[in-house]
Amino acid sequence: MAKNTTLSKYDILAAGCLCWRVLDGELQVLVIHRPRYDDWSWPKGKQDDGETLPETAVRELREETGLRITLGVPLGDSEYQVRGHDKLVRYWAAEVSPFAPAAPEDDEVDRMLWLPVPEARELLTNTDDRAPLDELSRLHSRGSLATRPVIVIRHAKAKPRSSWQRAEGDRPLAATGKRQALAVTRLLAAWQPQRVVTSPWLRCMSTVVPYAKKYNAKVKERPQLTEATHKRHPKRAAQVTEQLFDTERSVVLCTHRPVLPTVLKVLARHMPAAMAAELPDSDPYLSPGQMIVLHMPRGSRRSPAVGFEIISPFDD
Repeated sequence: MAKNTTLSKYDILAAGCLCWRVLDGELQVLVIHRPRYDDWSWPKGKQDDGETLPETAVRELREETGLRITLGVPLGDSEYQVRGHDKLVRYWAAEVSPFAPAAPEDDEVDRMLWLPVPEARELLTNTDDRAPLDELSRLHSRGSLATRPVIVIRHAKAKPRSSWQRAEGDRPLAATGKRQALAVTRLLAAWQPQRVVTSPWLRCMSTVVPYAKKYNAKVKERPQLTEATHKRHPKRAAQVTEQLFDTERSVVLCTHRPVLPTVLKVLARHMPAAMAAELPDSDPYLSPGQMIVLHMPRGSRRSPAVGFEIISPFDD
């Protein structure tokens, strides 16, 4: 489901992952023991300044287990009070190779166990930790736990049209947009899409090409995604978007606000009706730099999306 929770109402924000693997046909999850609290739980931790929650989840998992992962489908939020303060912990699934070595990078964790779901559920110290496990187990039973991301992003904030006298395709990012583009690079790393499909106009390229260069992702420029071509031939933008679903590879598409309604209509065709109804349906659809992360089940191109998120890069 989309994450529309108002995060500002919480005093403490945290994020974590349920690492999973299938070994000899059995679903297993990674449970950690923290000596400071003497509890068994999931790898998780508090959000650092300047982080988004997806970045927090990836960082905390690396620090507490030594595993370097990309995020999978969201598993929901846990909400509770800590010494009178409202706390939210957001969880994602994280697929791990059966042969990936795990070793904590700090002393917060002294034991780690890979366990079948029933044994992990019994070992967990806090009952609040069972809800994301139940969701992970439900997705696995439906064959929907292994996913790939299809990401749609609106380019970062550009200089105003009113102050730009040259070609529209050359209008650059504003100072705020440049900071957003740096944040987009960090945020996309949580999913590490293998392909970048983008409008060739400068403000889109400046938003996503830095990520592509850093993580060696293949870039495909598609003039069908520009405002000008879309205005004349919107079906061509729809065709480019539809091609995102013709492959098993993870992908990000970057385009402009006026093109988003066409793109979102295509996304809706690959989602259950109730889920599609949660997509943005009014202008501006997404704010500059904001993205939709659609989680598509791997191995079945005809199956609808498992979930989606709307995520904003950190903006100072």
